[in-house]
Amino acid sequence: MGRFEDALAQPGLGAIAEIKRRSPSAGDLRPGADPAEIAPAYADAGAAAISVLVDERFGGTWDDLRAARSATAAPLLAKGFFSTAEHLRTAKEAGADAALLLLRDLDDTQVAALMAVGAELGLDTLVEAHDAEELDRGIALGARVLGVNARDLATFAIDRRSQLELVARIPADRIAIAESGIVTRAQGAAAELAGADAILVGSTLMRAPDPAAKLAELISRPLVKVCGLTREEDVAVAVESGADLVGFVLVPESPRAADTVLDVPDGVLSVAVWVGEAGESSADLDQVHTVEEGKVRGREAAVLREGEEVARLLDLPWEGTDPAHWAAAAAADGRVFLAGRLGPDNVRDAIAAVHPWAVDASSSLESSPGIKDHEKVRRYVEAARS
Repeated sequence: MGRFEDALAQPGLGAIAEIKRRSPSAGDLRPGADPAEIAPAYADAGAAAISVLVDERFGGTWDDLRAARSATAAPLLAKGFFSTAEHLRTAKEAGADAALLLLRDLDDTQVAALMAVGAELGLDTLVEAHDAEELDRGIALGARVLGVNARDLATFAIDRRSQLELVARIPADRIAIAESGIVTRAQGAAAELAGADAILVGSTLMRAPDPAAKLAELISRPLVKVCGLTREEDVAVAVESGADLVGFVLVPESPRAADTVLDVPDGVLSVAVWVGEAGESSADLDQVHTVEEGKVRGREAAVLREGEEVARLLDLPWEGTDPAHWAAAAAADGRVFLAGRLGPDNVRDAIAAVHPWAVDASSSLESSPGIKDHEKVRRYVEAARS
């Protein structure tokens, strides 16, 4: 396992932060970008690896890779349209730890040969697919690191839903990368929950006033969930405040029951809350609480994506207390959604004590059951994200 692959195999969601001055689809992004400045800033912000465009169509050259190598020890991915052994040798000599291979442009014999050349050079390869047929080819060829690009290179359109479906098909013993179209933390989290080990982000970072700060934001945790929403105006305030997830309780017995999952923007994840078993809804995720006799819901819940558990929600007993709640949550394995009377005044303490994957607040943000106090919502999200 090379340095690039090893960096992406670490626990949690990694990020390959990209340096590119322009995009064929979007035009100029950051024409004056200096790889020697941006690369170390990316590394300091938590990038697992750094991608450097070396193709002139993206405003890049091999000198950009050399400049990045001179400025950082982080693993570097050479990104371009490579088709020969000479391309890979040039990448290695310029300081790359890995090189991109596009299944769209190469047949199986070429990919296999280039992967072999890379192995001889000590150069990892990121084998990129755009559709199911290409992904199947990459899997069959034994590619260790497989990327799924959400962008159609012919039309430049983004299809994130199809991307996540393909990411979910990548075998667990490979490294899965979700590429392109990730603008928000929630979109990165959606890729993570689908099985991505890392996200590759370029245009979003290069457009930002501070690319490294934007990278740090995208991979920061915990995510912030506002639950118990029943009105469109409350959804709007949660989203505008910076919530990553919004929840809708589809349990008629609940005092904050919603009739349906309301529409949410593309950059936010919706969560349908159930008791006993999940029903049908348009939500991105299902939160299914255990059944407890005489209570509206049980204390714990499984968070499901496409019927598969991807996280656990740990809450207080219904209308009850538990002084050891935070300590027990801190000791839990896996991704934890922490709930239980969280609000503006205690969420920072909860995060410091538990280090959860997400925090979840509902009743403490209300003016009455099912009706959110907009100022409390804003203060809670701000506190959780600070």
